[in-house]
Amino acid sequence: MSKLFGFSGDDDFCPRGSIYPNPKESSLFLSLGSHVDVYFPPRKRSRISAPFVFSGERVEQKKQVSIDVLPDECLFEIFRRLPGGQEKSACASVSKRWLTLLSNICRDEFCSNSTTEYLKPEEKSAENKAEDPEIESDGCLSRSLEGKKATDVRLAAIAVGTASRGGLGKLLIRGSNSARRVTDVGLRAIARGCPSLRVLSLWNLSSVGDEGLCEIANGCHQLEKLEICQCSEITDKALLAVAKHCPNLTDLTIESCSKIGNEGLQAIGRCCPNLKSISIKDCPLLGDHGVASLLASTSYVLTKVKLQALNITDVSLAVIGHYGKAVTDLALISLPNVSERGFWVMSNGHGLQKLKSFSITSCRGVTDTGLEAVGKGCPNLKQFCLRKCALLSDSGLVSFAKAAGSLESLQLEECHRITQVGFFGLLNCGAKLKALAMVNCLGIKDLNMGLHLPSPCKFLRSLSIRNCPGFGDASLAVLGKLCPQLQHLDLSGLQGITDAGFLPLLDNFEAGLVKVNLSGCVNLTDKVVLSLAELHGWTIEMLNLDGCWKISDASMVAIAENCQLLGDLDVSKCMITDCGIAALALANQQLNLQMLSVSGCSLITDKSLTALEKLGQNLLGLNLQHCNAISISTVELLVEQLWRCDILH
Repeated sequence: MSKLFGFSGDDDFCPRGSIYPNPKESSLFLSLGSHVDVYFPPRKRSRISAPFVFSGERVEQKKQVSIDVLPDECLFEIFRRLPGGQEKSACASVSKRWLTLLSNICRDEFCSNSTTEYLKPEEKSAENKAEDPEIESDGCLSRSLEGKKATDVRLAAIAVGTASRGGLGKLLIRGSNSARRVTDVGLRAIARGCPSLRVLSLWNLSSVGDEGLCEIANGCHQLEKLEICQCSEITDKALLAVAKHCPNLTDLTIESCSKIGNEGLQAIGRCCPNLKSISIKDCPLLGDHGVASLLASTSYVLTKVKLQALNITDVSLAVIGHYGKAVTDLALISLPNVSERGFWVMSNGHGLQKLKSFSITSCRGVTDTGLEAVGKGCPNLKQFCLRKCALLSDSGLVSFAKAAGSLESLQLEECHRITQVGFFGLLNCGAKLKALAMVNCLGIKDLNMGLHLPSPCKFLRSLSIRNCPGFGDASLAVLGKLCPQLQHLDLSGLQGITDAGFLPLLDNFEAGLVKVNLSGCVNLTDKVVLSLAELHGWTIEMLNLDGCWKISDASMVAIAENCQLLGDLDVSKCMITDCGIAALALANQQLNLQMLSVSGCSLITDKSLTALEKLGQNLLGLNLQHCNAISISTVELLVEQLWRCDILH
């Protein structure tokens, strides 16, 4: 054995010196008798002490000491001296204890070591950035945890793993009601390991409280965007910490947080001079004091304001009208305590001179008087949306349109007091109106009344009348005379219109229709499509005929022959057969078709396989859902061959 101990490794068998540097370490050998010794090297982190029995002789193995017996303080000192990100990630993978310890070490607590320069962290980081698909344009990583994946352990892993790869810039957490959920511990790990965090979104995290968000505020001073939604345990204390330590905050969203009140919002207004966007929804403790203080403090920087389901009154609207000097986008939704006076005072405050987009939903204070005041007090208003305003009538709508001289886009939804008079009155007085949409307005009736029709509305390019059951052929006849430059037409859900009313309409559009949506117009036939293809086939790019069950193969032939620019075609639930698909396939070289939907076309069978394969050479999307005559084997064959095309089946 002495020769074995003294072997120097000078030959090819062992070129690196003696087998064991300390030949006197007798514990490395087990005696099997008087003539034989066996070399027994130590095993890494062995935690088992088991006896060996040879020839009836019991030999005890020495118990190996594990590094886990070290207290957290010692492991902390070891981990903070790790040379690079690879080593930290490797150690974090050993156990939850090590992961937890590493994730609780702040970045500035790690020791700098000149001996690790050979790792070339810059080059390694660049390599990782190139390989990671979630790298943001600014070089920081983006991570998202949703449902059961949202746990403290995963957050700790993110904190350790992203530290050496440019840092975490954006984090989205959507929690669940599972037993393992995100708590303050997980946010603490992010706060200590990700000081570069700029965007944080917290959704449905009932176990996260002030402590976790305070840790984020203390550790992530670069935070710019914060979303707190359905976090019932977060209070004003957390917002005070954010206001104090995150002066770069530009975007704040608070939704369904029952313990956040005025004090937190007031602090944000005082301490965040760069705040540009605020959205608050369903926070019962928030009132006029918080909203007014915030708006007054950010008068010259705040550009976007959204207030929904809050217990605010006319006072808040008055403050908006006076201090909203920089506001360009304003949304007021479900504010039951705001009256007509609030809208009138807001509009006469002379502060909304820069307002361009305004949306009002379910506010009882919107009356004819209040709306006319809005038109006069917002001279640069271009986009206006009114939803569920039950007290608004024709006279108020027309007065608003006359006062809002810069208005380009108007949408009315579920405003049931608006009738045919108000609708055509908009077209008469909206000099710059480019887009008009009416949705679910039950007050529209197809009455044959004498209307004074002045010069056509030459600027209107887009018209959408959806699910207004009273709009029929008589209204279409008037419409065609007022909108000669129309390019986008959406009449979906109008079951009252027929060929007799629609065909004359097509002759009045001088510019050529580009997008046409006739879904749900069940009384239209092939005559409409043939005329549409002949008169506007040279310009049309999108055509939706979903649910028009009287449309047949004749329409497909006309489309194939005339609509070379058509890129999106929907003939779901129409009377299309294999012949119609074949007609499209024959003209495939001339067509620009990229999206095709034949969902629910029960007359299309496996015979269309060849035609669909030919069409699929250019298609990006194909919808074959509920085509019961097409077999599963045919669909599987199409999926295999048309690998570029997204097929729904």
